[in-house]
Amino acid sequence: MPSTETVAEPLVSLRDLHLSFGNNSVLKGIDLDVHRGQAVSIIGPSGSGKSTILRCITGLLQPQRGSIRVGTTEVHTLAQEAQRIELRKRVGFVFQQYNLFPHLSVLENLVIAPRKVLGRNRIEAEKDARALLAKVRMEHKADAYPGQLSGGQQQRVAIARALAMRPELILFDEVTSALDPETVGEVLTVIRELTEEGMTCVLVTHEMRFAEEISDIVYFTEHGVIVEHGSATQIFQHPTSERTQEFLRHALGDPGRRPPIANDPYLLSNLSRYSLSV
Repeated sequence: MPSTETVAEPLVSLRDLHLSFGNNSVLKGIDLDVHRGQAVSIIGPSGSGKSTILRCITGLLQPQRGSIRVGTTEVHTLAQEAQRIELRKRVGFVFQQYNLFPHLSVLENLVIAPRKVLGRNRIEAEKDARALLAKVRMEHKADAYPGQLSGGQQQRVAIARALAMRPELILFDEVTSALDPETVGEVLTVIRELTEEGMTCVLVTHEMRFAEEISDIVYFTEHGVIVEHGSATQIFQHPTSERTQEFLRHALGDPGRRPPIANDPYLLSNLSRYSLSV
């Protein structure tokens, strides 16, 4: 008998997404799904459209063609900023730059949106904020100001601030790219714990080993199209596209060797044919 089990609808669904800036086509027919509880990574070279996909999901950018659905919200049809704000109450976004309010303490950075946007009372909002700061190991900096924190500390506060809105989904846009190597691990640890707890996450990242470790699904993009997608094991261990293979060789620190060129004058073994004067 055929199975009566139904496949759950994805929380996020993008279909045939096209977006251009003038004559520059940035997205050229993107299809992408994110199911609840999944960690999905989008990888690829710079300028391949990765961050643009995230901005379309939250309504920050409006595609010329295609559809975007988050839950029951048809994002591509939203015409008013108030509608987009309602969407962003449910979708957290952590940017490359921390975007903390410099004139507010760490605690106030977490409390302000739940109070003003969600209408929570001060006691409840502050209690949640302190719990989230403890979650990202920043409770000891509640009274500090952003300018007193390292980059890694600011980014952990930014993650806690996104979580303070209790989102269904959180988007991470190259959140470690502005950090020094010593603080990258602090931020990745927090993201890893969120995925282990079942938070639905979409990550644009250049941290390939991390993406391989935590992702359920990986999308490889280039020139505004999805070249290949699949499980982390498939993409990182058995990619089918030659372009994916080439990208991962470089990204994982194995640039490979260029194929030999017949009679290459720059090949050391051929230099004896030339008279060199110094």
